[in-house]
Amino acid sequence: MSSMPDSSPVEDPTPADVAAEVTPSEPRGASEADITIARRALLEITSAESIGEPAGSTDGGDGVVTVYFDTLLSGYPGWRWTVSLAHLDGEQASVLETELTPGETALLSPAWIPWVDRLADYRAAQDAAGASAEDDDESEDDLDGSTDDDFDDEAGADGDDDDDDDDDDDDDDDDALGSDILHSGDLDGVDIDAIDIDAIDIDAIDDDDIDDDETEFEDDDSDELEVSSSDLGIDEADDSDDEPGDAAPEKPAAS
Repeated sequence: MSSMPDSSPVEDPTPADVAAEVTPSEPRGASEADITIARRALLEITSAESIGEPAGSTDGGDGVVTVYFDTLLSGYPGWRWTVSLAHLDGEQASVLETELTPGETALLSPAWIPWVDRLADYRAAQDAAGASAEDDDESEDDLDGSTDDDFDDEAGADGDDDDDDDDDDDDDDDDALGSDILHSGDLDGVDIDAIDIDAIDIDAIDDDDIDDDETEFEDDDSDELEVSSSDLGIDEADDSDDEPGDAAPEKPAAS
């Protein structure tokens, strides 16, 4: 009868053992050959005047190295030329891509927002503005209403007092003037409605009174301004010299 060989249990590896077996590779840096290849690739897309000094490199893993150059382009402060290279064992590095990328101090435009999101924000802002305007209008209406009510109350109280004062003044005036009612045709306080027209005898009016009135009117017209020759500065002696009866001057006698 054969016996089974003794089998000892296999222990699982500890994390320390695993870490000891896996040795991380050191970061790959850009070599002089990588910098030369990267610069040559940039000359295919830009001028030599726009390429500055090398600005470092990063290891992207799996044999990929990214090389950076300062950019001398105007209007791009803080940006840099970027060239990614792939390394394969036993072969020369090959260019993956070349581009202009922003650095930490680069001036960037705001992040792009999809139109749907921008439209939603715009509508929300419009709704908020409309609600705020309605609240302001209601507040103004309430304020105007309360102000008008207060003004009407004050004006009503003052108006009632003024009306009472006016009524008292009118009563005093009526007492002073009497109770006779005059009309637009009344003369010198005489109420024409109180005159009895039938009781007036037109024929009894004296014609002399009418003649006296006409005479006074004619006397007023005759009082005109009398102007004498002395007022006009005319010498009566000068006028007499020019009368036709005067003799002409004598002619001188011949010698």
